[in-house]
Amino acid sequence: MLKPLNKPVPVPQALRVAAPVRITSYALAFLLCIGTLIYGLLPGLLAVCLGYLLTVVLTGDGHGKKPRCSPGVAAAVVIFFPLLGLGLLLANAKGMAFGFVGHYQSLLHYLAGTVLEIRQKLPADLAVHLPDELTEAQVWLAGYLKSKAQALTGAGTAGLHGLLLAYVGIVVGALIKGSAKRPDNAPLRLEVRQRAGHFIDAFRQIVVAQFWIAAVNATLTALFLLVALPLFGVHMPYVGELVALTFFAGLIPIVGNLICNGVITLAGISISPAVGLACLVFLIVIHKTEYLINAKILGKRTNTAAWELLAVMFVGEAVFGLPGLVAAPLYYAYAKKELQVAGLV
Repeated sequence: MLKPLNKPVPVPQALRVAAPVRITSYALAFLLCIGTLIYGLLPGLLAVCLGYLLTVVLTGDGHGKKPRCSPGVAAAVVIFFPLLGLGLLLANAKGMAFGFVGHYQSLLHYLAGTVLEIRQKLPADLAVHLPDELTEAQVWLAGYLKSKAQALTGAGTAGLHGLLLAYVGIVVGALIKGSAKRPDNAPLRLEVRQRAGHFIDAFRQIVVAQFWIAAVNATLTALFLLVALPLFGVHMPYVGELVALTFFAGLIPIVGNLICNGVITLAGISISPAVGLACLVFLIVIHKTEYLINAKILGKRTNTAAWELLAVMFVGEAVFGLPGLVAAPLYYAYAKKELQVAGLV
């Protein structure tokens, strides 16, 4: 009887277990990402990452230096420090919420009126050359802005709910870092921790960098609206609301800048076409600068092009609405990091 040329090599038990466990961890990560969008838990997920990173910063981990404080103390600071601000907010939450909503409803109605009056604000020799179809577009845009103003009626309660959810997420993130770790070599637990570590890295690369970019944009916009324009005798309406919108919309890459550009330019046109043009030129300049910063901060870290971000944000918004638009860059960066670690891209 002929003997087989090659005897089958036995596969170690660890390798037979590794693949199913890793696939299970990927499936759990996928379900978590999709579930947060379906059930409106995105603020909580982002806050978990933020709470974890804040605790890491306070402990001084990852810098090769002596820890500044113990993880437990750092977690306690991260958990209890926001309680002061949260308590002050809740003391007048209803008034603040209605005031916030009222200001932005007024801004949207103001912009809607500006859209309908564009022909009257332009020079007569230029207005006669505008196509008649523009009137229909003006009516549609004005109606859209008014519908968004009406939709803000219930935003105060939703915003308060999101704030409370975010605080719970910060507590969870701080406790993940601050609680003592038990020695545990369970395969699934180790794989899930690896997925979580990659997600935190993607959060740090995308969200934290975008936060600083949005802060720079809001600061420059505030200087333009509060300092530069008044030097020429121009006083923009709703300056505080416009600066706040610049910051929060700036947290959304690319699309947020387009929203800010349109709103601030319309507010400038409400004064005069020249002011609107000045606003548009200024915004283009600072956002071109931001693209350079974006390319330097995000491009090198994630190797992500602008068209990639636009594509995933378009799909995310189409499927999940605004939460999908916000989460798409983060989820894409996380997926890309997993593929890079696996050596597939």
